[in-house]
Amino acid sequence: MRKTNLFMLALLCASSFVVAQNNTTTQLDTVVVDSKIPLERKNSGKALTVITAEQLSSQKTKTVAQLLNQVVGFELNGSRSNEGQNLGYLVRGGRNRQVVVLIDGVAQSDGSQIANDFDLRLISTNSIDRIEILKGASSVLYGANAGTAVISITTKNGYEKPIGLNVFTSVGTNNGSEDSGIHGQGVVNSVQVGGQLSNTQYGVQFNHRYANGLSAIAAPEGEPSLDADPFNFYQLRVNLGHAFKNNIKINRSLTTTEYKTSFDNFDFTDANNTITSKVLNSAGQASFSYKKGSVIINDSYNWTRRETTSGFPTKFDSRAFGLDAYINHNFIDRINVVAGVNYLDSDFNGFSIPFGANTFAQDVNESQVNFQILDPYINLVYITDFGLNLNAGARLNTHSNYDNTLVYQVNPSYRRTWGKVAAKLMASYSTAYITPSLFQLFDPLYGNSELIPEENTTIEAGLEATIANNITFSLVYFNRNEQNFVDFVTVDPDLFIFQYQNIAEEFMASGVEFTGSYKKDKLNTTVNYTYTQTDMRFALRVPEHKANFALGYTPSNKWQLGLNMSYTSDREDAFFNPVTFEQENITLESYSLVGLNAIYKINKALHLSLDVSNLFNTEYEELYRYQTLGRNYSLGANISL
Repeated sequence: MRKTNLFMLALLCASSFVVAQNNTTTQLDTVVVDSKIPLERKNSGKALTVITAEQLSSQKTKTVAQLLNQVVGFELNGSRSNEGQNLGYLVRGGRNRQVVVLIDGVAQSDGSQIANDFDLRLISTNSIDRIEILKGASSVLYGANAGTAVISITTKNGYEKPIGLNVFTSVGTNNGSEDSGIHGQGVVNSVQVGGQLSNTQYGVQFNHRYANGLSAIAAPEGEPSLDADPFNFYQLRVNLGHAFKNNIKINRSLTTTEYKTSFDNFDFTDANNTITSKVLNSAGQASFSYKKGSVIINDSYNWTRRETTSGFPTKFDSRAFGLDAYINHNFIDRINVVAGVNYLDSDFNGFSIPFGANTFAQDVNESQVNFQILDPYINLVYITDFGLNLNAGARLNTHSNYDNTLVYQVNPSYRRTWGKVAAKLMASYSTAYITPSLFQLFDPLYGNSELIPEENTTIEAGLEATIANNITFSLVYFNRNEQNFVDFVTVDPDLFIFQYQNIAEEFMASGVEFTGSYKKDKLNTTVNYTYTQTDMRFALRVPEHKANFALGYTPSNKWQLGLNMSYTSDREDAFFNPVTFEQENITLESYSLVGLNAIYKINKALHLSLDVSNLFNTEYEELYRYQTLGRNYSLGANISL
């Protein structure tokens, strides 16, 4: 296996310039996430990643986590395991609490989650129109917890014609590497109806995802497979928007989502445990455009209910209301200023069954377990006529539980063109403020009300270049410093007492991110490579080397063909040994995966697709003793009218 992995890494690094139709990295003319204003990419001081509607349409069977796992700098731990596996957002050596997920402009959160993070299992790839990804400390524009990345998701809102219909369905296998049978145990369905009548836009969408046949825990070598742990997901979304004659636009959506997944015991034994998560979301945007700018108000309300059935049953319900209102004004030619205010109100209730009892009792009450954040911010974008650009701003974090904190960013870039070659130098210095979650503060078993916020500082420097409009590449160096890291520590090993605490050591992570693309006639190729170096204590499941390669070929108007490969190096993991009652460390071996896909267009309305993942049925681990996906096939059909 080692020789194969080294060969794969050499191949990926040798393929210097690469973009495939089924890969996630692309160069676009306009981006929004790094400044909150539509900005030509050449004027952006960040190396951004954009996943377009076209790329999403060719990867309908993938989860959002699987798509993001292809992004440079990202390791979405658990995305290649059982469908219901908990996800670890390991971006630039960070953790879930340092990643902000925006849906239609509003940060999503769940106060009952350990990291107050948004669960990516709650959104379907088929409901998304576009994803923009910004890495680095970004609290100036996106508030608390934007320490390593911001994932900005824009959902679909209908069609430009009076009525349109899109139906997608696929059936495939859901096997581990030890099972080569052909079973229809993976199903993806999506139906969208929408349109535009005069100035009114409407849409209704239903999404469904089901997976069975794969256990959460891997059976020991030589023993029969454990019982399957199925995953079942449903989502219904309705949206309505209207454009008024006085340059005012409004849009509202209502989404109800539910998933149920089974999981096994943490001592690596088979079990029939379940998690059921239900979310009701109401979101909207109102905008007013005038000659020199615009006013935008985004809001979102999430009500989440989650219940765990196991040897330690729990129930949670949480509420989170978010509001982001800002004005974008062009004061002077080439100078735009964004000024706004961000508000978040979050709380949750928690229930468990006390020892010796058989009914739930409330041990966390929303009247005591809540916080509010109200942050004013300002950001300036200055675009000169000689190639020098500046993106700079500041935010005052005002948290109901903590003292006020100022965060800021300075992001200059310089662009020059020589004939068919355009190059851009980029640099940034940015800070972030990471608030402890309500769970970390107030959980009756592990919470610590004395926790203080984490602080992140990121320095970046890079080069981005385009040659003859068909070769692009970027190279970025990052260095991240983290203070007041919140860790889960052992207080008394004899009494099994654990608690969340700030630790005194500073956390350092640094690395290099490379992306390259080449497009010529019917051929598209892309490659990315990430090198991440972290302090040993914080390197859990973070690969030092990671690379992705994709090749896309369009032999005719009827066919699209794709090949993708990925390499993930050794990672350190830790597990609790139920025999010794101690935590033990282990090294997970590196692995390489290869996949194929094809799309055949019967006509404009009907497309057929075939996906083959893990072509060589490689056996590997994302987490110690947990199952991962082997070779799998998926057949799909898409009808668009």
